[in-house]
Parts: sequence; structure tokens; C-alpha cells
Amino acid sequence: MYPAYMGSSQGQSPCHSLSRLCLPLSVGERRKRDALSLQRERGRPSMTASPSSCGGLEVLLSTLQNAGDVESTINILNVLDELLSAGTNHRIHYMISKGCSEALLTALVNTGRSFSPNFNLLLPLLHLLAKVGHRDRRIGVKAEAAGAPLLTLNLLRQNIKHARRAAACLWVIQVFSSSVSTANLIGENHGLETIYRIIPHFTTKHLHAIKAAIDAFAALLCTRANVCSVVSQGYVSGLLRLYEDWHAKAIQHAAVAICHSLLRCLHKVTRSSAGRQALVSHGGIRLLYGTTQTCLLRRGLESLVEPSVQLMRRCLTKTPLPLTSDRSAYSFPVPGREHAGPATDPQPDENSEESDDTEAEVSEEADFEDDLETDLNKLRFRPEPDRPKELLPQYSRLCPELSHDFQELCLCSEPEESSVTSSSSSSDEDAALLNGLQLPRSGTCCRWSDSSTSSSASDTGSHKPAASQLEARDFHSHGSILSTRTKAREASDEARQGHSEEHQDEEDESHHRSMIDSLLEKHGVCIPHHEPQLYRAAAATTRSIPGFSVLAFPDFWGHLPTPGLEPMAPRKPNVQRQKVFEDVQRFLITEGIINQVVFDLEDSSLQCPSDSLRFFSKFECGNLRKAVQVRRWEYDLILNADANSSQHTQWFYFEVSNMVAEVPYRFNVINCEKSNSQFNYGMQPVLYSVRDALEGRPHWVRTGTEICYFRNHFCPARGRRTTTFYTLTFSITFKHNEDVCYLAYHYPYTYSALKAHLKVLQESVDPDRVFFQQQVLCCTLAGNPCPVVTITACPASRAWKDMHQLRNRPCIVLTGRVHPGESNASWVMKGTLEFLCSSDPVAQSLREAFVFKLIPMLNPDGVVNGTNRCDLSSEDLNRQWSNPDPVLSPTIYHAKGLLYYLSSVGRTPLVFCDYHGHSRKKNVFLYGCSVKETLWQSGSTVNTVGLKEDPGYRVEKSRSATARVVVWREMGVLRSYTMESTHNGCDQGIYKGLQTGTRELQEMGVKFCLSLLSVTKDVKSLYSHMDNDVLDHKSHNCFEDDEPPCVEEIEYSADCAALNAADLDSDVNANTTDADEEEEGDEGHGEAKLRRGSVGQSLQSSTRGRLFPPAM
Repeated sequence: MYPAYMGSSQGQSPCHSLSRLCLPLSVGERRKRDALSLQRERGRPSMTASPSSCGGLEVLLSTLQNAGDVESTINILNVLDELLSAGTNHRIHYMISKGCSEALLTALVNTGRSFSPNFNLLLPLLHLLAKVGHRDRRIGVKAEAAGAPLLTLNLLRQNIKHARRAAACLWVIQVFSSSVSTANLIGENHGLETIYRIIPHFTTKHLHAIKAAIDAFAALLCTRANVCSVVSQGYVSGLLRLYEDWHAKAIQHAAVAICHSLLRCLHKVTRSSAGRQALVSHGGIRLLYGTTQTCLLRRGLESLVEPSVQLMRRCLTKTPLPLTSDRSAYSFPVPGREHAGPATDPQPDENSEESDDTEAEVSEEADFEDDLETDLNKLRFRPEPDRPKELLPQYSRLCPELSHDFQELCLCSEPEESSVTSSSSSSDEDAALLNGLQLPRSGTCCRWSDSSTSSSASDTGSHKPAASQLEARDFHSHGSILSTRTKAREASDEARQGHSEEHQDEEDESHHRSMIDSLLEKHGVCIPHHEPQLYRAAAATTRSIPGFSVLAFPDFWGHLPTPGLEPMAPRKPNVQRQKVFEDVQRFLITEGIINQVVFDLEDSSLQCPSDSLRFFSKFECGNLRKAVQVRRWEYDLILNADANSSQHTQWFYFEVSNMVAEVPYRFNVINCEKSNSQFNYGMQPVLYSVRDALEGRPHWVRTGTEICYFRNHFCPARGRRTTTFYTLTFSITFKHNEDVCYLAYHYPYTYSALKAHLKVLQESVDPDRVFFQQQVLCCTLAGNPCPVVTITACPASRAWKDMHQLRNRPCIVLTGRVHPGESNASWVMKGTLEFLCSSDPVAQSLREAFVFKLIPMLNPDGVVNGTNRCDLSSEDLNRQWSNPDPVLSPTIYHAKGLLYYLSSVGRTPLVFCDYHGHSRKKNVFLYGCSVKETLWQSGSTVNTVGLKEDPGYRVEKSRSATARVVVWREMGVLRSYTMESTHNGCDQGIYKGLQTGTRELQEMGVKFCLSLLSVTKDVKSLYSHMDNDVLDHKSHNCFEDDEPPCVEEIEYSADCAALNAADLDSDVNANTTDADEEEEGDEGHGEAKLRRGSVGQSLQSSTRGRLFPPAM
């Protein structure tokens, strides 16, 4: 409770005892007050409560509304002003809650309605109302109910020649305009016209009043109706001319503040498309560009740069992407869908947690605290399986460790024989996968030649260089050296051709193979677990939508981690500003703009200019749809949407050649969709140089300078004009002339690389110790086999005890690469696979303790075709786990079936982990499932009533269909996780400040394996020994970006910073003490000053006076 007002004796005015008024006191002050009250009560007889004992603030406000005494009213206003100035936010809002705003409005109406208002009373009343009203969110509604807005507008019109009075009215109008209805009311009564016509060109007089007029004008532009009125009356042009004039002569701080206010008006106007068009048509962008360049040269005007830049960005004309269609260049006939219209594009998952963050802004209605664990039914009962139990035995073939007899343990056979036995596949289908043969094709057939291959013959001619003569430029993808064409694959085509063509193809194939063999012998580098010829054979059986027939050199040749660690790239100050200026220059100055398409994925006949970079992306994992040369050294790049879709553009991987060394090339990826990126926080794309690889440096390296990521002015080519695109821009200086380089979003890892890697691992394991078996989980929509790998330790013997221990080892299931653009997940999985197959003692211990089931790539089709998030059915497979379709999502359906089977035979996995990558967070981290629900499921006796859930272990509705949640909830896997690996680097630990490379990613795969040493089968005992203090730990919200706002504003949707309460108070106080105008000056002198200038616009009537004359 707040202390009561201690009134004076009867007959005294309350204002005589105002010094006794107390609002929220400290604890010590309250104690002293209570002690004094107690002493007074003891020293005098009891008496009934009198009006003097009621709240002091209420007495003041009541007196303010009813008093007719001018002196008393002024004294009350002064006291309230002192309380407001000295009080905290709590005290101010307490005053508002007690009716301070209503009392001031009533006093204003009562005083202002008189025939000749007393401005000695009105001025302090208006000043105080402006201060209080700015802090009262409902001031506009209250003012409209009291009839104050139009009264104030009339007072302004009556005192247009008196700067102090006009300024006070303008501040009050400004705070009233916080209500849309009140702003519209003022606008309908010509308030905008009145205020606009009193804003002068540059002057040194009455700056605070001029600023008040502009701020009030900006405040009224909060409504669409007022903005339309301003545009229709041509005020946009006038505002631009005013800004130009004030900016040209702004040498004082106050004048700079007026420029800010004018920019605020322009920001408000350009919220509408009509306002933006008006600004552009009247040369606003050119004007702002010129004034901004001046600001950069004058230190005092730097604060005007950012709002000007944002205004220019907002008003740049929306430009459709230079595409014939927004849909992907790759379409695939999905079963059950018409080929012409494969499906409606899925909406962005605004709360995507499993690897990423998404492009759309989070809806205001999104509830991050919406946790499914509040549903007791879901807590207590496990959902029924989504398929009959009779279908589960088919997955017994994927548990070879349960049926294998290990007869080789009793035979003295040679190691090669035991290797075949312990590591062989269990079906003809598996054998086909392991031996690199084609599986029978179903559905659509993929062609194995394209225009690039056919055109290569004419490019190379009959001249076949020897391997010793090959240079980096000979390995561009338009050549046929790295073609996947083989005699076996082309047998059917050759049968239909003449004998001469058959002989020529065989000769070319033999020549290419011999060249590659010689090249590898001369320049090849020993890369662990990579064999180029094995990769070529694996790629020959990979099926893609366009029928890729060319290998990307880095995938074929291989990659070694860089010798040293790579730090995060420093962000150059104001780099985004500079890039925006260059975009504005493109709009304003067409000289030097080329705008020529130099690469089109859909037009293989396009001829590239001789002096332009050459691009290519028609290879496995590649993604680049179109390249446009903007200037001599600058290119706009457009990414291909996910197959059968028109969105999900982030991943890129393409070849570039024909470059000039030591020249900075700028690349702009202009159709990115995510609202932020780690490219703003030190991340760099990766580059692979063919020349460096041939010289013994086969590295993917982080590269690029002047990197930034920001919203742009592009829009879709067809429809969805509200879609927001972002630009990733970076500059690269190539080291070698006529090199062939590859650029990628992150370290690529192809499906063919996985197939080749598994075959190498199979041949490298020790068959006496390692049970390694690769099988086919299923085939994808395109017919690519999805491999599943079983790894465990071979039993010491065929004795019952050893075999029993093997059959009862708990399972650990690991999956990865459900999102194709998260190639870092594959590198982590690579580290896990190599460690589990190694001779490391810890790896052997893990193999003896567990049976590992690994599905390294859940979305092979997406990886092959260079998509970012979806498969060929345009679905996010990590949102299909609740009810996967066996036809449209076969890998998820059968992976879930395998998990169902393991659970049905009493081998529920001890741990499940899905490997992902995250594009908007740093570090490597885990998402788990609800600790509370896990404790309930495990039967723990831990009291969970007061347990606070870690945000990283929340199970929200938007994640209920992900692998982590479904495996945990439906299969009862208590330790079910998603492991996220950054695309950038770390901000903590031993790698703090460094970008992660493939070495560090593989190391994370090893570290995850090492963490499994601590896993125990006795889950109940594990949780029963935990107390609430251990479980009730703190964590930041993992579902939100962990980065602070970027140094530069990525979005341009925000307006100029609104006038805050402190600034308004300062302006009002300055008006209170301002003595530059005598309010009692004679009217003749005022009229003489009015004749010294005009408002400067044709819209102003010559019959209307003007308040503030320009300086003579």
C-alpha cells in the first residue's frame, strides 16, 4: 500500500501541504512513517476518518479537475511535474493508474473551452499532458472520450503564430496519435494539412517547435488513411525538398534532429506501396543517395546514414527473379500426383529446431512454451504402432548379428575367406550395392548423357592430351575427362549405334581411363578411406533426375583437411552499407551494368562470353540455377529450389572457371530464404582449387571477404510476391589464372562418396574382430539404395556364452543426413563410422558392449539432386516420422519399421541419435526429450512436480513428428537425441573463435562415440540417484537464435527509431525555459515576421500565416 496523503488543517488549500505528499517510499522511510503515525495515535484521541486522510495523489487530481483557482491549479501542475521528473517508471505508472491522464484531460478541456484561454495555465497543462500521455498506452482513447483531440487542434490553429504555444499543442497531438482512431480523427479534420503547412525550410529560429511539428506529422502517419491522404496531396515531394534543404544546411545538432524527424516521416509514408512509388517517382532514391554520400564525409551527419540506407532499401523497386518459373528446374513424377503439378509447396516450418531455423519470421502467436507433456494421456500411454505387427518380421534381415553363425571362427580358413563371410551382404540386392552394379530400375528412367557431355566432344576435338600435359583448366565439367560413362552403362545405347561409333566410344573410354590412372599416379595424394576409381564406379550407379554424367573434381579427387585451423572471418565495418550502395548504384546508374545471363541450368545451348566466368552445376550435389553477369567483376547467382518445389534455397555447390587471378570477384546469391545466417557472424563459404589439388594441396578451404547477408528487393518470378528474399554476398580473389574452382555453402559430401566410403571400410576392417555388414534398407523414389550398416564385435568363439553375450548386446541406432543441405552431418557420421571400424581399444570396447545400427543417409535422392531440405516428393522427411508413407517416404517408413522391430523383440535401442547441421547457431550441441516425461516412462520415483524443464529438452507440437520425438515417444527410447553441428564454428571451448573443418566434424563423431562409454542399461537406477537440484538446471532457449542482432540491420522493415520519453521530456523542458519569444509581443510585429518568407510549397495558401519565419 502507498502512504496516505497527510492533509493540512481544515480551511487550508491542499497545495499548501504538498511537501508532505509521498509516493512509493523505501522500506526505511515506511518504517519511520509508521512509527510517527503510531506516536500521533497514542497522543490524541480516536476520531473518525476525514477526507484529509485519503490518498494524497487522489486529492491532487480531484482538485485539479474541479479547481477554479488558477494559482492553485498551477501549483498542483508543478508538483505533479516534479513527481513525474523525479519518479521511476513504477511511480509514473502508479500515477497513471490513479487517473492522472484523465484529470489532465478534463482540466485541458475545461480550460481550453473558454473564449479566451489562459495560456499561463494551458502551457504547463499541455506540457505535463505530453509527458504523462507519452507513457500512457491508452492516452489516445482517453483523449477521444474526453473530446480533447479536436480541442487541441483548434488551439494549435488559433496560436499558429506563437511558437511556444504551438509547440505545446503539437506535442500533445503527437501523443494522442498513438491511437489509430484518434489519428484518423485528427486527419479527417485537416490536421495533417494544418501541421504540414507550418513546417518551414531551413531556419535558425524556433527549432524545437519546428521539430515538434514534424514529429506530430510523423505520429499521425501511423494509419493507412492518413498515409493515403499524404500521398494523394503530394506531400511526399514536399517532404523530400524539405529534407534536402535542411540537410544541406544542417550544421547544428538541433538541425540534424530535424533531419531525423523528416526521415521518420518518409519511413512512415513508405509503409504503403503508393508511398514508395511516390518517393521513387519524385527522385527520392537519388536524393537520399546523394545526401548519404555527403553524410559519410561529415562527421556530425553520420547518424543520418543508417535511416537513409534503410529507406533506400525499402523503396528499391521489387524486381522479379529472372526465371521463367519459381518452381525447381528439376521435376520428378511422384506416384499419386500429376506430373504437371507435383504438389502444393509446403509452408516453411517456422519453429524448425532440428537443424535449422527457418526462413520465415516467427509468428506472434507461436508459443515456445507449448509442451506436449502436459497431456497426461500422452504421458502415460505409448501410441499404438502405425502398422500391423505382422509386417515387422520382414526387418529381421536387418539384424544379421542375430542369425549369423560365425562358422569361420572354427575354421582355419584364410583371412580373405573370413572377410567375405563376416562382412558380406545377406541378399542379392545388397551384393549389387556393394559391387557397384545397377539395381533394376523402377519408375522413371534416368538418362546418362547430357548436352554437356555431347558438346564436350566438339570442344576437345580429336586431340587427346597426355596425362603429363593436363592442366587445371582441362578439368572443367564441360570436358569429358571425368565422365561417368562406362561400357556397361552404355551397352544398350551402343547396341543401337553403328560399329564405328561403338569403337570410338570404347577408344575414348580407354583413353580417359588411362589418362586418369596416369594422373593419379603422378599427382595423386594418399587420402585415407578414399579411392578415386572406386568413387567413379560408385557414381556410375547413382541415379539423378537430370542424369548426371560428369563428376565434380573435388568429389573424385578427394579432400584432405587443411593443415591449420581457420579462424572466423572478421566482419568489415559497414560492409553491408557498402553493398547496398552498390545495389542502389545499379538502380540509379545503368552505365557499366551488363545484366547478361552467362549460365542457365535449363539452357545448355547458352554461349558464355569469352571474358566472363564460366559456371557449371550439373553434377551430383550441385546447385546453381542461373548466373547473371551484373558488372565486369560481379555476378548474381540464383539457386535452384528443392525438386518439385518452389522454395528451400540455401545450399549451393558449383564450378567456376575462366577467371583472372588477383582480381576480386563479387558473388551475390540473391534468392536465399532464411531470415538470418551465420554468414553475418564469421562464417565463410568453402573453395576447392583444381590447380592446388594437382600440386598436392587437395583442400576445401574457407574463403571470401566482405561477407554479409541481408534482405534484398527481389521477389518471386510468379506469384507469392510477399515472399522475402535475402542476399548472401561475398568477394573472392582467385590465386591462379584459368583455374577451375568449386564453391560451396559447406564441405560437400555426396551419396556416391558414402557408397565408396562404405566399400572401403568393409575391405579395411579386421574380420576377426569386427562384424561389419552393409545392407539395403530400401530403395528411394529415384531407385537409389539406402544403406544400413551393422557394426559390432565378433564373438570370441562359438561357445554358448560368447554367442549369448552377442545376441543380448543393447542396440544403438544412429541416423543422419535427412536434410540434404546439412553436409556437416555426413562428415560427423564419417568420423563415427571410421572410429567404430578402427583398431582403437575404446572402439573395440564399444563394439563388445553394443550393436550399432547406422543409417548414414536418410535422404539420398535429395543429396544427389542438390536439394536443401526436402526429398523428391517435396516433403521434409524429418516431419514424416509420425505417419510416414511407404511410397512417398520409404526411407523413413522402413527406418521406423526397423525400430519397431527392435522394440518388438525386446531390443529397444539404448540410444538413438539423429545427426543434423545447424545454419544459425554455433557449436555442436544436443536436443533431447522431456526429462519429466522420461522419468515418468522409466518409472522413476523422482518427484517431478517442481521440476523445471530445460528448453533444450522441450517437446513442442512443431517437433512432434521429428525422429527424436517419435522414437522417444512411440518406441520408448529414453535417450533419444538430435545432435546439431554448426556450419560455422564455436564460441566456446578449445575451438573458440575458429570455423569447423572436416577434421573437427569427424572428431565430433568420435567424441559422440566416446560419450557412450558412460551409458548404463539400468535407466531406473540412473534416474533414481538424481535429485531435483541436478535436473533443475538452467539453459538458454535453444529454439531461438543464439546470436545478438547483427551490427547492421538485416531487415529494412523497421522504421526510424521513435521519439522516446526522455527526448520528449527534454524538448518540453526546453520549451518551458525558452525565452526566445515573448508571448505578449504585439500582433503587428508577428505579422511583419510572417511576411519574411513562405512555407515554400505551392500547396500553401498565400492567405495563411506562418509561424516560424526563416533567418534574415
